[in-house]
Amino acid sequence: MSKENKKQVQSASTPPGGFRVIAREFMKDRLALTSLIILVTVLLAVFIGALLLNQEQVMKVNLLGRYLEPGVNGYILGTDEGGKDIFGQLIIGARNSIIIGFTITIITSIVGISIGLISGYYGGRLDGFLMRIVDFIMILPVTMLIIVFVTVIKNYTIYHFILIMSAFYWTAKARLFRTRTLSEASLDYVNASKTLGTSDFMIMFREILPNLSSLIIVNLTLNFAGNIGIETSLTYLGFGLPSTVPSLGTLIANARNADILENKTWIWLPAAIFILVMMLCINYVGQAFQRAADAKQRLG
Repeated sequence: MSKENKKQVQSASTPPGGFRVIAREFMKDRLALTSLIILVTVLLAVFIGALLLNQEQVMKVNLLGRYLEPGVNGYILGTDEGGKDIFGQLIIGARNSIIIGFTITIITSIVGISIGLISGYYGGRLDGFLMRIVDFIMILPVTMLIIVFVTVIKNYTIYHFILIMSAFYWTAKARLFRTRTLSEASLDYVNASKTLGTSDFMIMFREILPNLSSLIIVNLTLNFAGNIGIETSLTYLGFGLPSTVPSLGTLIANARNADILENKTWIWLPAAIFILVMMLCINYVGQAFQRAADAKQRLG
């Protein structure tokens, strides 16, 4: 066989790389591609815009400019009760909410996936001990505990909120990945690796973990969107971020006032639309990444 023929056979038998598989999935699904474009554009606009804005200036109270409608005096989205720029609050608040949601997702995923892998791989007493801890945390009234912490902690900040949320929201991931790891640990490739003397760490994180990539992607995307929603809900109820910290939740919390809810919709509606668009885009992009991960596993 000539060298050219050998190269053709090798290229035909070599599965496409990860980026090519992902690109192919997005090209097949125009809705996911559109969602990805919108998501990237919005994230760039939010983070670049937040860098250009002065938060102190945006949050400065101007009683002479209360409840200005969109377009009046140069305010693109109007002003709120304190005369503060809604557009500036939306940009900075969106950045804060995205950072909060992303950080909580990363922390809880690292903790939950690691504990789930260790528990499912080793089993036995260690599995029982770790799962009892998970069970104990899961039966706690998490919302009430968060409210208590928010009330007790002085000078409550974004960092406190992230730590409190991360302390309780890793347990579902641990249980989910523990179940999948139990089934993976009994397969032939794991037994073969043990026979060859491969370390447990390498088996867990180099062999089992990649086979859970589809589940990880789905879990990450859903949790990212969900954590943004949790921050918004708690802040709306008055137990999230303080009113001095712009976020999507603090903007929507203005809708608790019946007059603002009905007659001054420009204060809360942009944040609600932003959350809706973000949730839909994250969902469609996550589904495309899941299909790409599944295809990559099938192709080897």
